[in-house]
Formats: sequence, structure tokens, C-alpha cells
Amino acid sequence: MTEYLRLGLAFDRLEDGFVDAFTGDPALRREVQNAPAPEPRQLARKAAELRAALPDAGLAADRTEFLDVHLRALECSGRKFAGDEIGFVDEVRAYFDVDIAPGDVEDYRDAHRQMDEVLAGAGPLAERVAAHRKADEIPPERLSACVEAFSSALRELVRDRYPLPDHEHVTYEVVGDKPWSGFNYYLGNYHSKVAINSDLKQHMTILPTLIAHESYPGHHTEHCRKEAGLVAAGQAEQTLFLVNTPQCLMAEGLADLALRSIVGPGWGKWAQEIYADLGLRFDGERAERLSEASANLLGVRQDAALLLHDRHRDETEVAEFLQTWNLTTPERARQSLRFLSSPLWRAYISTYVEGYRLLGGWLDRAVDADDRADRFRRLLDEPLTPGAIRRD
Repeated sequence: MTEYLRLGLAFDRLEDGFVDAFTGDPALRREVQNAPAPEPRQLARKAAELRAALPDAGLAADRTEFLDVHLRALECSGRKFAGDEIGFVDEVRAYFDVDIAPGDVEDYRDAHRQMDEVLAGAGPLAERVAAHRKADEIPPERLSACVEAFSSALRELVRDRYPLPDHEHVTYEVVGDKPWSGFNYYLGNYHSKVAINSDLKQHMTILPTLIAHESYPGHHTEHCRKEAGLVAAGQAEQTLFLVNTPQCLMAEGLADLALRSIVGPGWGKWAQEIYADLGLRFDGERAERLSEASANLLGVRQDAALLLHDRHRDETEVAEFLQTWNLTTPERARQSLRFLSSPLWRAYISTYVEGYRLLGGWLDRAVDADDRADRFRRLLDEPLTPGAIRRD
């Protein structure tokens, strides 16, 4: 297991940020950091060798499967860093253990029709959406209070259903010049730092989802429960969280389903009451209806990535595609393009799209509310992979 950890840590020497979190032995990380700079093709070969040795490692089936798909992802990353030409669809398959394809524009048109009904009025839909989003903005001076309020409310719900260590906590900070809207830095010992991007306007409709995603019952909760469970039981591979691996697809799918899983239908009214306590007006029912209406736009950003990296369209055309179907502003489209164009993050959009589809479908097959809650607990606690979900 040490060799897997050493291999994963070495990738951070090639690209800072490849290691999203490591809560294992600090001495091992120092050893890797102080070693000679790794050669990408050598890392790819090492991943293949470790993968070939897995059947004889004597590990439980779930750990073997977990390590197998992660070593396959690392082999692909090593080859990419070495300059190998790998098609974008094949790259996504190797990283995240899913197959992707362009969406159906009829689904996007249907979403627009439903949004038109929710935001009924004169003028083009894009203008009405822009006006709605403008009215939905959180005043910058109120953002911190809103973040703390939703974090506290969600934490209480989560701790009641999915117990957490008494001393777990999340620290929030506002940052700028980032390609994402929010980011969880898990620091170990049940502590996360969550950064919220000040370059993007934060909206009342989105904030509950963002806090649920990054903290309760999303990334922070998953990290805490896996540290208290799997890591404490000796599964050292769970101390390492790497970008561009199936681990990310599972985590992002879980996190995007977090608010729906812990609050459920009626989250709009629930959020409306919290905002009212803060002196802010929020139409929760309308926000929830609009969220449901726009659900079919889920694949737009993945389609944009396919246009950019698979069909090699220029950024201007991709930006126009995002603005047309996501009904977004040029500024938001450029922010999305920045994420989609990043060498490290360019394939990552599929973790949100395919993770939500795969895990959402699996949760929806629950026989009742208790079964659904237990399935979500399994996502928090077990070393599941996309393949394991597909088979279940």
C-alpha cells in the first residue's frame, strides 16, 4: 500500500494540486517531495506494474477493485504528462470509469420550455433568467452570515442522521482568481477549509447546494466518515485523494446530491425560512421549481468540453454554445471555459455530470426513504467505484 501512496504523491511533483488531500504519514510525503523529480513515463509504468500485482496482494475484493481503477487512472495521467496523444473520450474513461457522449439538444430545449413557464413574462428567456439571477444575488456584505447559517443548519441535520466526530469542523474563507465556485481542502483530523470564490456572484438559490456540496453532507462529511471508518480500519489508500480518478466522480456525484439527500423535496421553503431569519427575501418554491426545470441542462458543460477537446472547436464557438444553452452571461461562460481549458481540470466536468447521473439513478432505485438514506450512507462510508454502482 505504501507504493500506491508514494506513486500518487509523486504526481503532485508533476502538477501542483494533483493531490487533493493526503492525511497519511507526513514523513512519507516529505520523502516523496525531497526525492529526485519523477519522470512521467516512469510513473505510468509503475502504475501498470502495481495494477498487475493486485490479484496476488491478498486484499479484499472491494479494495482490489478500488485500487485497480485508480491505478488505471494514474497510468493514463502518467502517459498524458509524458505527452502521449490520448483521445478525450478515452481519457475520461480511463480517469473516471465512465463513457461519455454528447447530450440531446431536445433535452435542452425542453428545459428552456419549462424554465419559460416558471419565469413567465415578456422578453427573451435569457433576459428573464439574467434578471432573475441578478435579483437572486447575495449582497457581498451578507455572504459570510449566509454561509454560517446554512452550514449550521445542515450540520445539525447531518449529525442527527450520519453521526460525526464531536470535534469535526469546517472553516470558511473567501478567495479570488480561481476556476471554480467553491473548493473543499480536507486537512485531516476531521477539519476542512472551504474556499468560496469571490470572482463569481453568489446566489441565494445556489448557496444551500454549495454548502451541502462542500461540507454537510458532501465532501467534508465523506472525508470525516471515511477517516473515522476505513482509515481507522487500516485502509491506508483512503488517506490519499487524487484528482482525475474514479474517487472524484464518486465524491462529486455524492456532493451534488447532498442537499437533495439531506433535506429532500421542499428544500426551497426550508431555505426561505433561513434567509428570512437573516432579513433576506427568497421565494423558495419558485427557486425549487426553476431548479427542477433546469435539470435537463446538466450535460451542457460536458458537451462544451467535447466540443473543445474532442471536436477541437475554437473557444469563441464553445463560449457561444454555453451562453445559448446554459442561458449564461459571457462572464460566466468565460469562467466555465477557464475550467474546461485547464490542463489539470479539463476532463473534470464529467465527474459532476456523470457522477450525478450514475449515483442519482442508483439512489432513486431505493425502495423507500430509509433505503435511500442507507444508500447515501454507503456512499459516505464505503470504497465504492462507478463499476460497483453499475453492478448493484
